[in-house]
Amino acid sequence: MPHMLAHSDHTLQLARETLDIEAAALLRMKDRLDERFLQAVNRVLAVQGRVVVTGMGKSGHIGRKIAATLASTGTPAMFVHPGEASHGDLGMIKTVDVVLAISNSGESDELVAILPVLKRQGVPLIALTGGLQSTLARHADVVLDCSVDKEACPLNLAPTASTTAQLAMGDALAVALLDARGFKPEDFARSHPGGSLGRKLLTHVADVMRKGAEVPQVGPDAEFTALMREMSNKGLGATSVTDADGHVLGVFTDGDLRRLIEKGLDLRSLSARDVMHPNPRTIRHDALAVEAAEMMELYRITSILVVDAQGQLCGAINSNDLMRAKVI
Repeated sequence: MPHMLAHSDHTLQLARETLDIEAAALLRMKDRLDERFLQAVNRVLAVQGRVVVTGMGKSGHIGRKIAATLASTGTPAMFVHPGEASHGDLGMIKTVDVVLAISNSGESDELVAILPVLKRQGVPLIALTGGLQSTLARHADVVLDCSVDKEACPLNLAPTASTTAQLAMGDALAVALLDARGFKPEDFARSHPGGSLGRKLLTHVADVMRKGAEVPQVGPDAEFTALMREMSNKGLGATSVTDADGHVLGVFTDGDLRRLIEKGLDLRSLSARDVMHPNPRTIRHDALAVEAAEMMELYRITSILVVDAQGQLCGAINSNDLMRAKVI
């Protein structure tokens, strides 16, 4: 096959026309939103089971994405292939569920074949379709109009504008439902623990802080040499100074050391109490790790001492710990 090159002007013009057609389709669909959309949202909110999304071909691909979006935003959902439904998978659909059926024409054979069974079971049916007089629309309890004037495909054949409309309507449903359910960022994070948002909203200081023997700690009367040895051994770039009960009295950092050297003091004669920075910034162990990151950025520091509910030292955390945990 000979190597083919796209004509730049024609290709860019075709791409722009595609976006124009699809954008116009969405705007027209926006103007058609009415009471039926509210009915669809309330139908979903009323069911005790799941939203079962189904569709054939490209509509099926869109359906899988809609099901995933619903599930990740607080509405239990799954996708069932209509062809497989006719061969046993209908058993996955219960009377406590609601079916969201997607078909541009509303006449997909595999989908139409299962509609009578769904109606006999009394399963509520919401249709996303462009065929407002179709078999699917006639069987549906609620019809959401996803019709488009034409496809973006130059041949007006490949599902393009129609699938964009279906996807956008699914997103609109998901957003309306998450708002109605009072879905919060913390809820989203719980279903996305591996993502950056999940790490920020689910990771606490206690999950990533240094503990026990890893935490540099000396008493206020410790000699300067002992203080420096503790800093060097623990590799945090700082050490805490605590009283006998473990309450934080102060902190001494690499920066403090540089400043003392610049003053030309006889460091060997000093104690931890003499050189510590009193009343340092601390963070609770049950705070979010992202709060520690924000504190470091705000005060231009690289490590923070961690205290428990009684104000006793229980850990330490620095920017490297947060980066390893992918919080920052």
